[in-house]
Amino acid sequence: MTVPHEHDHLPPHHHRDVGGGGARAAVFGVSDGLVTNISLVLGMAGASPGGAIVRLAGVAGLIAGSFSMAAGEYVSMTAQRELMERELDVERSLLERHPKGEEAELRGIYVRRGIDPAVAEDMANQVMQDPDLALETHAREEMGISIGRLGSPWQAAAASFVTFALGAFIPLVPWLVGSGTAAIVGSIVLGAVASVVVGVVLASFTERSKLQSALRQVAVTAVAAGVTYGVGKAIGTGVS
Repeated sequence: MTVPHEHDHLPPHHHRDVGGGGARAAVFGVSDGLVTNISLVLGMAGASPGGAIVRLAGVAGLIAGSFSMAAGEYVSMTAQRELMERELDVERSLLERHPKGEEAELRGIYVRRGIDPAVAEDMANQVMQDPDLALETHAREEMGISIGRLGSPWQAAAASFVTFALGAFIPLVPWLVGSGTAAIVGSIVLGAVASVVVGVVLASFTERSKLQSALRQVAVTAVAAGVTYGVGKAIGTGVS
């Protein structure tokens, strides 16, 4: 008679996908757009050039920043993907030309992780029976690469463009309907609210303190915006 263990009654559980980075990229894209454009808008506003100039600078910052983020993400992801594909080609070639050596290498990895040598040998032998499984396993164990998750450069670029533009649009809204002190205050209020939301959303992914995350995001945004506003004010006063 088998005695049930305490672990047998544990409810099934699932871990969230934290390796893909899509959600993280989206949150940071919004954060980057928000911090960048509120700094630009308030920096320009500090120089008091007129609402039309601030509005133009904000729109230009949104467009330029979005394209810059998208291009940077595309180039970075493409280079990363090409590097991983190159390493996979090398590993695929080694598996075809030196299967016994690769099997011994995989067995050694398992043994170093504390698996019994006999069990490790059986595991490695089983893996090597399937070429696709062998490549996937060696890629994961040796290089930390997941073949099915190399990432799409175009998808990353599009996501960066959209999320940055969204964040950059928020502090620009008051300048599309007004100008002067009212628009400055509006940008500050919307920026603060958006920073809190970004902080809370980020905390929901990391399961950390929402208050701490929100305050940190607000502080980062406030420092960046405050410094650029001060610089714009100083330069504007000096020019006038």
